[in-house]
Amino acid sequence: MTNLSLPAEIVLVGFPSLPLKFYIPVSLVMFLIYITSLLANGTVVGLIILKESLRKPMYISIETLATSDLLFDTITLPKIIAKYLFEDGTMRFSACLFQVFWVHYLGTLDAFILMVMAMDRYVAISRPLHYSTIISNKQMVIACSFCAFLSSIAGFITFSMNITLVFTCGRTRVNGCFCTSSNVHSLACGDVTPSKRLVFSTAMVVLLLPLIFIIFSYIAIIRIMNSSRHLVKGQKALYTCTTHLSVIALFYIPRLFVYITNQTQLILSADVNVFLLCLYTFLPHVANPIIYCLRTKEIKQVFKNILKRLKDHKIGHINIWSLISDHVSHSTGRDSIQ
Repeated sequence: MTNLSLPAEIVLVGFPSLPLKFYIPVSLVMFLIYITSLLANGTVVGLIILKESLRKPMYISIETLATSDLLFDTITLPKIIAKYLFEDGTMRFSACLFQVFWVHYLGTLDAFILMVMAMDRYVAISRPLHYSTIISNKQMVIACSFCAFLSSIAGFITFSMNITLVFTCGRTRVNGCFCTSSNVHSLACGDVTPSKRLVFSTAMVVLLLPLIFIIFSYIAIIRIMNSSRHLVKGQKALYTCTTHLSVIALFYIPRLFVYITNQTQLILSADVNVFLLCLYTFLPHVANPIIYCLRTKEIKQVFKNILKRLKDHKIGHINIWSLISDHVSHSTGRDSIQ
């Protein structure tokens, strides 16, 4: 039966055992993370939109990933920052459910986009001469759109399971920096095992299927790089792939560790769980655009061109100012002599 008496409000606890004296430092750290993510991901999205040289299939997938991370942080971080900065941890339960949907939707989208990026790298390395005919901008847009559609299904499954639970026990405290499905389960009454199993099964499908595809893609890539006819291009290919592998490691390793520990007898403290959740959620969002900017040749070149133009523009202003100053000084000296 659908529960029609959802709680009006919940309390976002954050780190349950965090002393009051650390509230301001934690809020400043999270604010710094949010601003860094906002600027970094926003810069990547802006560059790819504005620069025609970056309108390529690989950068379309990077742009999609950056947009997803930007939306995720904007939906989750402001509230926990307000909780620690202004001690305002109360939020409407409908807003919590809103977060649950988008957290699972965008997390799933990230996993699928990483899979698409692995596919793109495999084609680029295995068929470099035919890459432009196999993968075009239009095909990449279709692939990313399809990933967004599949992710919405996972988000709606999680959301629909949560709103059918019973919330009449008076529980309102959520241990975490944002609402997740497991948080909502902790507020519910009665047996939530069926909902937990369905949510966990959905999570494993949307995480492990892309991971399996990614692993097989990179096994194939490594075999190609080790072949004699591709030996000369091996270093360049490895340089390109380490970027993607770094993102995958940041996304999957802590995430899978938390999922596995939650399903086994290994019980982690609430603070450790919250810390790991923040680690595998927000750290990749900050690291991804920085890694792309430092490790991707085209984006580095765009940055160099922008910095060069700014430098030339600044020097031009300085030269103009110097000419004006010299002219004023010369005129003043001449007037004083007369």
